[in-house]
Amino acid sequence: MNGAKTRMYSRRDAVATLAAGAAGIAALGAGARLVGAGGSDGGAARRALGQDGTPTTAAPTGPYTLPPLPYDVAALEPHIDTLTMRIHHDRHHQTYVDNLNKAVADLPDLAALDPVTLIQRLDRVPEEKRAAVRNNGGGHANHALFWEIIGPGGGGEPTGAVGDAIAAAFGGFAALREAVEAAGLARFGSGWAWLIVGADGKLAVTSTPNQDNPLMAGVADVPGTPVLGVDVWEHAYYLKYQNKRKDYLAAWWNTVNWDAVNERFAAAQGG
Repeated sequence: MNGAKTRMYSRRDAVATLAAGAAGIAALGAGARLVGAGGSDGGAARRALGQDGTPTTAAPTGPYTLPPLPYDVAALEPHIDTLTMRIHHDRHHQTYVDNLNKAVADLPDLAALDPVTLIQRLDRVPEEKRAAVRNNGGGHANHALFWEIIGPGGGGEPTGAVGDAIAAAFGGFAALREAVEAAGLARFGSGWAWLIVGADGKLAVTSTPNQDNPLMAGVADVPGTPVLGVDVWEHAYYLKYQNKRKDYLAAWWNTVNWDAVNERFAAAQGG
């Protein structure tokens, strides 16, 4: 870790942000579904509020934008509640995007990179900007993956090539679940639990703190290409599950989109 040079968000920060975020969403009105990076249905109102719900300057413009959810914010009920999805996507992810754009505003060569490539080249980021790019570039890339590998009608046993690989690596889905949940529960404070494809082409389970990603060279303890990831920051579950991270992790499997995981698995293997 980079010590004092790296800004890390605490559990207290996350809980405080959730509370403020809920109030901010209520103020915007129940009919304001904030999905785009600058959509006409609430983008301006969102940009007028900071992550803590207080007025701020307009969000910086830049190359990175908030991807819209590929499903309705209520689509993952009852496993992930609507308000959590709204705050998580429309406020937390948006904040990572805004701060990343601000960090690369005077770095055109880096700003031209897609976010996944950017977080793999942190060594090219000037030291004074590296923590901001690491935290916010990671937050953007991690959440973009997260929204894609979950969805309505998800869950069940893994299928296709990734199902076969899970059986070969772990002995079956039950063992994978146990490993991912153990990684998520053991992650102190905030972070992610991952299923990755390692350099040897085999599946492995790991976790990272904060918004770090296994693709971050020289940062991740166990490097690899993520094909599945679960967010264990409290902002991902606290409104519904409070401090019961174990219950959240158990319910989260009901949202996993195995087709999307298979696509990522094939891409990671060069398929």
